[in-house]
Amino acid sequence: MSKKLFYLTTEITPFANVTHLGDFSINIPLQLQEKGHDIRTIIPKYGYVSERKYILREVIRLREIPFEFVGEKQITSAKSAFIPKTRVQVYFLEDDHWFKPLTNLVYKSKNGRVLADNGIRYGYFSKAVLTTLPHLFWSPDIFICNGWQSAMVPGIFKKHFDGSGDFYKNIKTVLVIHDLNEHAEVSRSDLERIEVPIHNSLKGKMLNIYDVASYDADAIIIFDKPSVTISKDLLKQPGIKANRKKVTTIKWSDDEIPDYQSIADQMDKILEKLSD
Repeated sequence: MSKKLFYLTTEITPFANVTHLGDFSINIPLQLQEKGHDIRTIIPKYGYVSERKYILREVIRLREIPFEFVGEKQITSAKSAFIPKTRVQVYFLEDDHWFKPLTNLVYKSKNGRVLADNGIRYGYFSKAVLTTLPHLFWSPDIFICNGWQSAMVPGIFKKHFDGSGDFYKNIKTVLVIHDLNEHAEVSRSDLERIEVPIHNSLKGKMLNIYDVASYDADAIIIFDKPSVTISKDLLKQPGIKANRKKVTTIKWSDDEIPDYQSIADQMDKILEKLSD
């Protein structure tokens, strides 16, 4: 059964490909589209991405969208294009402060240090993405939230948007966990500023964002490889462990080019069950 899927990512090759997420975010949306789903993708508009080369088009209804973030009034805009050599639509979310200055390292500065404000940056991304829905004139059935970068979406959606209007009804969220690293650790104070709900069982000044998201996501997908089995460690995390009924593990090979068709087939089954 065809579904409307909103695919949230911070990397799509060739626009950004710091990790394997870049190639994943070409192949999986394309595979899901070929299964008949109406899939759209959204990514930050990094300053180094050429609007002319990739034919980014202005969309009047996506200009100067107001919303509130960390207690301040904000304005975001988005442009539209297609992933090269496909008919998969991609929206580029613009912000002169949070996205435009970033280099092609994306999550790090030029000297290789992780950017200290990544937590707030991707909180902004999450809130801004959710704010765009009425302006797209399109309401998805499912948000596909990739990695730590989009892991605040389930909580922000449930707390601030779920059921608040026609564009926010009956939407499910799927958290997709690709890796487990230092980026997943977010300060409680940042989460509180962003107004991400934190389950009262989670303690400490630093929290694993996947734990936080696990209480609000409707389904959780974890990717394992023979060389890196992250599900074992994740299922020891208090939040993931408490919500293990939501978890499905998909196994990859260690091949340089994964079997994306097989991965998409397994993801499709999860998406199908989610809307039953």
